[in-house]
Amino acid sequence: MRRIKEVLRLRAELGANLSAISAGAKLARSTVRAYLNRAAAAGLDAAAADGLSETALEAALYPPVLASEGRTLPDWAEVDQELRRHKHVTRKLLWMEYKVAQPDGLGFSQFKLRLSEWQKASGRGLSMRQVHHAGETVQVDYAGDTVTVMDNGTARAAQIFVACLPCSGLIYAEASWTQKTEDWLGSHVRLFAYLGGVPAKVVPDNLKVGVTHASYYDPVINASYAGLIKHYGTAVVPARARKPRDKPGAENGVLQACRWLLAPLRHRQFFSLAELNQAIALLLGELNDKPMASPREGSRRSLFEAVERAVLKRLPIEPYVVGQWAIGVTVNVDYHVAVERNFYSVPYALVRKRVDVFVTRSSVQIFHRGERTASHARVAGQNHWTTLSEHMPPAHSAVAKRTPDWVREQAAKVGVATAAYVERLLTGRDHIEQGVRSCLGILRLATRYPGEHLEAACVRAMAAGASSSGFVEQLLKSGRPLVAPAAEDGIGHHGNIRGGDYYH
Repeated sequence: MRRIKEVLRLRAELGANLSAISAGAKLARSTVRAYLNRAAAAGLDAAAADGLSETALEAALYPPVLASEGRTLPDWAEVDQELRRHKHVTRKLLWMEYKVAQPDGLGFSQFKLRLSEWQKASGRGLSMRQVHHAGETVQVDYAGDTVTVMDNGTARAAQIFVACLPCSGLIYAEASWTQKTEDWLGSHVRLFAYLGGVPAKVVPDNLKVGVTHASYYDPVINASYAGLIKHYGTAVVPARARKPRDKPGAENGVLQACRWLLAPLRHRQFFSLAELNQAIALLLGELNDKPMASPREGSRRSLFEAVERAVLKRLPIEPYVVGQWAIGVTVNVDYHVAVERNFYSVPYALVRKRVDVFVTRSSVQIFHRGERTASHARVAGQNHWTTLSEHMPPAHSAVAKRTPDWVREQAAKVGVATAAYVERLLTGRDHIEQGVRSCLGILRLATRYPGEHLEAACVRAMAAGASSSGFVEQLLKSGRPLVAPAAEDGIGHHGNIRGGDYYH
């Protein structure tokens, strides 16, 4: 508007000489002519223009273009609401629907222009300046782009995790196979180790591995993610759904990662995730050490070291053990809980109660009311049962102990003959459990008769070629003296043998 006023002033002083006016205002002749035509149409001269504010002058020279008679304009508030309510709705689709109802309505370019003007007038599309304090926030997200890695001959798409400290602009990036819980948590552990400390809050997007229920007022944080956050003593403040401006640092970090990390690697072929991460780490160091654009001085790394590192919270003594929580798992009547189609025992007193299960790469830990009640080594595959004897009720424990090795151990405590006879019973049956049951009959006799009597009875049974617990039991019940069989070097003593003295 200042230039237009200058053109009108020169017009009043120089007359209709367009060349002189153009030279004085330093504008093209066509521009000067257009300004003068508009002023003439509005009935304005230099004196009238000086008495108007810039807003009033603009309104006089550039009046709004009204729709032609009979042309109905859209309800811009409703159009804007539809765009915000449905993420897949586009301006082109809304314009097409408008044209169906109003064939003589606005063209697409005018539709977009009018909508943009309405949004600006209503305050839509404006951005609030965010002030980021040192050590306050780290914003995290996944890049939309992936990197192909040949894994044992199979092409796999590696995901790119990106984090940014918005105060200093320091960026962290790494590749992982998936965006699932284990990779998500592992990336956070390595992020905090890279920073050498913990910011006061973490701002993620609303991924299910981080936020179970997205809500601006009461978001529900995933139990596994909450465990990690608690371990590091920070807090989670999720961004609003479909509001990327809530985490501009992460969005810019993703842009920088794609531009300075992924783009330079586009022609390289990687054969392992470790190889890709090594290449990313090299470029990441260069990105963080690169001088920032004016007016900021230094690099992301130097600014981080100067203002942020000292105010980060200290890392815990031990890093977080990455794992997944399963909350409220019901213990079955067989005092086992199902974890990834495998079954792990808990104390039998917890049957039908609810427990929390924490699963890591190598272990399964089970908690009841915050107290750990069981810990198992994690097994691979499916339909495997892991049972600890101390978790069983006494009757079940007694039955479970009746294995061939346990039978042999108990028989050896009685004596050599009993152990030998038990071995005969174990190996002389069609099925091992038949032999175990016969052996349990022998061990039962050890609780009713002295050990030396059972040993003698087993010796007699071995000599007789018997192979049942009933034979030994009948020998012990008979009450007759149990004489060991004759030695191999003589016939031994017997009541029917007269002896040498009889013939003297």
